[in-house]
Amino acid sequence: MKDTLVKAIAHEGRIRMIACTATELVQEARDLFDLWPTSCAALGRTLIVGAMMGSMLKSDHEKLTIQIKGNGPLKNILVDAYYDGRVRGFVGDPEVQLIYNDSGKLAVGLAVGKEGFLRVIKDVNLKTDFTGTVGLVSGEIGEDFAHYFAKSEQTPSAVSVGVLIHENEKVVISAGGLILQMMPDAEESDIIACEEALKDLPPISTLVGEGKNSIEIVQSLFEDVEILEERSIRYECDCSRDRMYGALAVIQTEEKKLMIEEDHGCEIICNYCNKQYQFSEEELKELL
Repeated sequence: MKDTLVKAIAHEGRIRMIACTATELVQEARDLFDLWPTSCAALGRTLIVGAMMGSMLKSDHEKLTIQIKGNGPLKNILVDAYYDGRVRGFVGDPEVQLIYNDSGKLAVGLAVGKEGFLRVIKDVNLKTDFTGTVGLVSGEIGEDFAHYFAKSEQTPSAVSVGVLIHENEKVVISAGGLILQMMPDAEESDIIACEEALKDLPPISTLVGEGKNSIEIVQSLFEDVEILEERSIRYECDCSRDRMYGALAVIQTEEKKLMIEEDHGCEIICNYCNKQYQFSEEELKELL
């Protein structure tokens, strides 16, 4: 099943919904960095939220960056998301495997940590970027973003994200996400309806694993769902040799001289896709 995202409304537009299936997207991230299960679940959940928040942007010229920094062994998570469904990201430590003893589930909260922050930076082509920062609530990602929407964007929201990984540690069985938000004109009855819809909702990864697509997920929540848009989402990095060469230009002159004299060239590895770029001694001399 291809990864898709849908935007929908219910209750005469007073409830907004965004849902996505993201199994292939998370699998791509897992394979790029050879992620261990807990690292994969943490990055995967953040990529999924990034894709859903990216769909809230207004145009292809805008970009959203998510930073999560906790006191757990993952250290940090960084995700870029775009309006057209592209996302990319990485974790500070790709080799984290922690499990909750009582449930046997992947301990994303312990890996991220509760002490730290979640920051969202929106580049909307103005003189200054919009930046919203909140403290971490649990490190489980979904709860932390619900807290972010409520505190930083004053939008009551429910956020559900899930990544289910096979016990062999290399196969993502299912992954997806759901955001429900109250619009400014929402009434008490709308809030109650959301609570009822979410009360018995299975984990989103379970729904995706059962073969439910994004439209079926939102249609299962309310009777009057109106689908506004459906689009594809994907993991994609836009790095290039030209961009990496441009990055070398800002390195201090003394560092470039050391690369020339000692290494006779250099190699740059993209943090987002692990692609390697080689630059010769002659190319470095041109920068001088």
